[in-house]
Amino acid sequence: MGFLWIVAISTCCYDGDGLTIETDKLEKTYVFLCAHSAAVMLTKFEAKTARVKGVAFHPKRPWVLASLHSGVIHLYDYRVGTLIDKYDEHDGPVRGIDFHCSQPLFVSGGDDYKIKVWNYKTRRCLFTLNGHLDYIRTTFFHQETPWIVSASDDQTIRIWNWQARNCICVLTGHNHYVMCANFHPTQDLLVSASLDQTVRVWDLSGLRKKNVTPSGAGFGRKDDADLFGSADAIVKHVLEAHDRGVNWAAFHPTSPLVVSGADDRQVKLWRMNDTKAWEVDTCRGHYNNVVCALFHPRQDLVISASEDCSIRVWDTQRRASVQTFRREHDRFWVIAAHPHCNLFAAGHDGGLAIFKLERERPGYAVHNNTLFYIKDRFIRTYEFGSSKDNPLCTIRRHGTGSPQNGVLTMSYNRAENAVLITASTDGGVYELYMLPKTGGDADTADCKRGSGRCAVWVARNRFAVLDKYNHILIKDLKNETAKKVTPPVQTDNLFYASTGRLLLGNADSVTLFDVQQRRALASISTSRTKYVVWSKDASQVALLAKHDITVCDKQLKQICTIHETIRVKSAVWDESGVLIYTTLNHLKYALPNGDSGIIRTLDTPIYITHVKGGTVYCLDRDVKTAALAIDPTEYQFKLALINRSYDQVLYMVRNARLPGQSIIAYLQKKGYPEVALHFVKDSRTRFGLALECGNIEAAKEAAKELDDKNCWEQLAEVALKYGDHQVVELAYQRSKSFDKLSFLYLITGNLEKLRKMLKIAEIRKDIDSQFQTALFLGDVPERIRLLQSVGQGPLAYLTAVTHGYIDTSLEIASALQMEDDHLPQPHPDSKALLPPEPLCESQSNWPLLTTSKGFFDSVKTQQPASLAVADDIDAMEESDGWGEEDDEDIDAEGGKKTQGSAEGEDDEGAGWDEDDDLDLDIELEEDQPGAEDGSSDVFIAPSLGVPQSQIWVNNSSLIADHVAAGSFDTAMNIMKRQLGIVNFSPYKDLFVSHYARVRAVVEATSSSPPLFVHIHRNWQEAGARNGLPAVGLKFSSLAESLQVADALLHTAYASTTKGKFPEALSQMRDILRSLPLLVVTSRNEMQEIEQLAKICREYIVGLSLEIARRELAKDPSQAARTAELAAYFTHCDLQPFHMILVLKTAQTLFYKLKNFKTCASFARRLLELGPKVEVATKTKKILQACEKNPVDEVGIEYDMHNPFTVSLKSMKPIYKGNPQVFCPFCGAVYEPEHEGEVCMVCEVAQIGRSAVGLSSLRPQQ
Repeated sequence: MGFLWIVAISTCCYDGDGLTIETDKLEKTYVFLCAHSAAVMLTKFEAKTARVKGVAFHPKRPWVLASLHSGVIHLYDYRVGTLIDKYDEHDGPVRGIDFHCSQPLFVSGGDDYKIKVWNYKTRRCLFTLNGHLDYIRTTFFHQETPWIVSASDDQTIRIWNWQARNCICVLTGHNHYVMCANFHPTQDLLVSASLDQTVRVWDLSGLRKKNVTPSGAGFGRKDDADLFGSADAIVKHVLEAHDRGVNWAAFHPTSPLVVSGADDRQVKLWRMNDTKAWEVDTCRGHYNNVVCALFHPRQDLVISASEDCSIRVWDTQRRASVQTFRREHDRFWVIAAHPHCNLFAAGHDGGLAIFKLERERPGYAVHNNTLFYIKDRFIRTYEFGSSKDNPLCTIRRHGTGSPQNGVLTMSYNRAENAVLITASTDGGVYELYMLPKTGGDADTADCKRGSGRCAVWVARNRFAVLDKYNHILIKDLKNETAKKVTPPVQTDNLFYASTGRLLLGNADSVTLFDVQQRRALASISTSRTKYVVWSKDASQVALLAKHDITVCDKQLKQICTIHETIRVKSAVWDESGVLIYTTLNHLKYALPNGDSGIIRTLDTPIYITHVKGGTVYCLDRDVKTAALAIDPTEYQFKLALINRSYDQVLYMVRNARLPGQSIIAYLQKKGYPEVALHFVKDSRTRFGLALECGNIEAAKEAAKELDDKNCWEQLAEVALKYGDHQVVELAYQRSKSFDKLSFLYLITGNLEKLRKMLKIAEIRKDIDSQFQTALFLGDVPERIRLLQSVGQGPLAYLTAVTHGYIDTSLEIASALQMEDDHLPQPHPDSKALLPPEPLCESQSNWPLLTTSKGFFDSVKTQQPASLAVADDIDAMEESDGWGEEDDEDIDAEGGKKTQGSAEGEDDEGAGWDEDDDLDLDIELEEDQPGAEDGSSDVFIAPSLGVPQSQIWVNNSSLIADHVAAGSFDTAMNIMKRQLGIVNFSPYKDLFVSHYARVRAVVEATSSSPPLFVHIHRNWQEAGARNGLPAVGLKFSSLAESLQVADALLHTAYASTTKGKFPEALSQMRDILRSLPLLVVTSRNEMQEIEQLAKICREYIVGLSLEIARRELAKDPSQAARTAELAAYFTHCDLQPFHMILVLKTAQTLFYKLKNFKTCASFARRLLELGPKVEVATKTKKILQACEKNPVDEVGIEYDMHNPFTVSLKSMKPIYKGNPQVFCPFCGAVYEPEHEGEVCMVCEVAQIGRSAVGLSSLRPQQ
């Protein structure tokens, strides 16, 4: 139904920036028909700024320029919604703006008569072009030549060569302001619009011949003295039909058409040829000046913007307005089209808007190996294997004629071979098509139509329709209503779930609804869901929102959530159960555990239809089918790790080419360093991974390649923990850690090498090391000698006497030349300090824990032969301290042993059989200590097991259990998702104390650190792997903190009674914030916790009002506001003994204010609570006095009869029925404008955030 509008248009004149309407005389009256109401603009980006006078898209990057009336130029990235840069050099408004098609340049023109050319890479103005004498209206680059055209209020059009930086032509002829001038995209033409009511088309072929060389480099001629009157640019056509000044004119990109918009509120279409131009049509509908009009780059549409706060879309074929977008109070000033995408930018009084005319997502459905999709006016099929594409039938036209045909959704019924589509035409329609078996019957397809916001199949021969009254209509194939169901929740969209079930979507949740039983089966809180994608076995479902993907099972229990900063466009499940999805610029994957990654980058957005192996089938925005090749190795490898399919992991390790750093980082993060070791070739990375997984041999080989002292020290530390003292010895040798090496020889009983360390220390002239080694060896003479050599004679004397070296002590005494009474005397109880003799030398490694081999231990990559531990100290790498004389001394010392060995060999006689003639083609293995027990070759050092804290995290989704495990980050994520908590600073102490509550410390031996014992709450029925942490914070303790008051701790109720309001407020908030750390075991406890949260909220609101009231009471002029706050306090749900105090205060204040009517209501409420006798007597007297004069002298904002809640942000009531938003944690109420802010009651949650609430504290059964 259209509406008939009669508009009286009075004369008007243009003032340069707006309209001045003269109302003294009436000129004309137009009558036109508006065929539709305003459509909803599909806004993709919006910026609030000063008035925007010019906009321009970058041809390749997702950028848009906005020139403001304030003189500033803004550069935005509309894809991510950020301001990139600002340019502020113009004085006054900037009206003209344009990007160059290939160079990093843009041009601007403003009211300061200047044209500036900018480089956005260097972020500066390159140069300024001067010449115009008045405001510059528009500036545009030429697509091929280095020209800029500018239109000005000085009634001229100038063409500039931006390379030569001069003006090459001035076009005169208009006799009023030139509002617009622009080049033709392909021809040597220029169109201009002026307030002289004409549109002129100029021929620039002469200018091109004169100024552009054959090579294409353009430079202005230097001998052009007089540019005025030049024949370089001539007027080809003058278009006269507008009754007012023309504000804009533009060429069609391919056809010989011109569109113009003027102050006569009309949009006119013109056609031209080589000899003439004429008016084709006039579009009437705007009721104020048309300031801009342009052709759609790819469709037969015209888009116009007007000062009537609307943008209209006109169909040039049907000669009618097909869409209208309106703003409330913002006039539009300019509009621009993206050269390649279906995007438009509009500048208005309040800023900038980037929008689409209609959705570009094609309607499609997939069944087995066939894709059903809609292109233009046909339903088509595409077979994924053979790539056959056939049309099936024609459908009605929807939308503006785009390839998507305005279709919103499409669903296929394989049983009836029927298709159900929905479109936004006429407020929402659905169409049911019975498809023919072949495309030959395309024109005879049966169609049934009806109105509805959305429609989906719900059974074999039934489909559900959501009507505009929020009712679900179940219809049969004859389009007759079989059942009418009222959904249990507000429903904005319907999605298929299974036979007889639907998913009901709204702004903050999705509900699983059983149509037969008419009840909700499950619900999940999520952002507004736009699309739903079921896996092939219907076991999992992906809920696609604007920036989020929520994966659930078929019972709508959440499995994981993926968040994206870029819009999510489509998704499909692959054969292995991995979700493949697309954003605007990426093809990505999501694993069942919530991990996601990028498969490839996309040049243009696509919509996935099917995934098979390494091929992704998709539709683009032109509804063209395509097949993209991808490499699924990365996500298949990660999926195999998650599923513990180690055979597949091993196969991929050996055969697949996996990317390095991302896979290594993932394996380290997920606790698979031994697998990551297979991919790494860098020695330093291999070294770190080998240490992490306890592979000492691999770490030793990497350390040998690096030969870095720090690496050897790290290897020694780790190997010592694992008991591999042979590797420790090698590491100490390579790192020159002599003192540590000496101690290692001591504890392993290797006295021979310890003696060599003594000689090495002597060569190094390290007295301290010599003395320490001598002490380890029990070599007393050496100690005495060292003390004498450093001048410590008395100490040498005491050492000799204590250890029984009498002769040596006498020699030292004589050398000291000291009398007997001056010699130091040994302590009578002193004992000789000698180390115990080792029973046996420990050649093999210390016993390692007997561990079962991991899966990957037997398939380790082949490593070079292990580095043997030096059997002799001579094998150590030489340095300045390791001289040849040391080797000579050691050889001399061991000469007898070597000689004895030789003699033993000579004793062998000829009677012994020789075995030299044996042909043994076998390479002997070197005997290594400990080889016989297999401790060094068979068993590796045990890998670290799963910590108990990690088991807690895996076994539970409760906040308290994650905090107890020390996984604070996951706990905070759960709190944010389930309770809407965003401020975690108040939880620091709570987290630490809760973490400490579930651990007990047991003292170990004196040389060992204390042991931590993890306390379980389910220890009776579960072992370590199924354990859950003990409950550190109980509900009873929180309840007692409200009720019990003692001398040491003033609890919340006691503090309130005593008037210690700040202290009581702090205690209430502490109790409220402690609720997320509770573990609820029954429904009764859940109800009690919700009641406790309500009590805390009411007290926090009331106490905050009272504190604010006391502050205002200091100012006598705020008496009325003080009384208001006291009245609000009386509506908080408090305990009776506290409510008596509140009502007593309120009646006193209102009595003093002479608001006797309200005071009487407080008195009655006070008497109903049964106060003390003296209070009741006084209240009755006040009530009698008020009833004598029941009036209120001072007007206040308080209605006692209308239920309300108080917003702490404004300290004002929100009455029942008014718009309001809630805190998801504590339930506090606020005005809608405070949505997104932090709640003032709990001070931790975000107002209006979608969350489950406190009901999430109860564990899932």
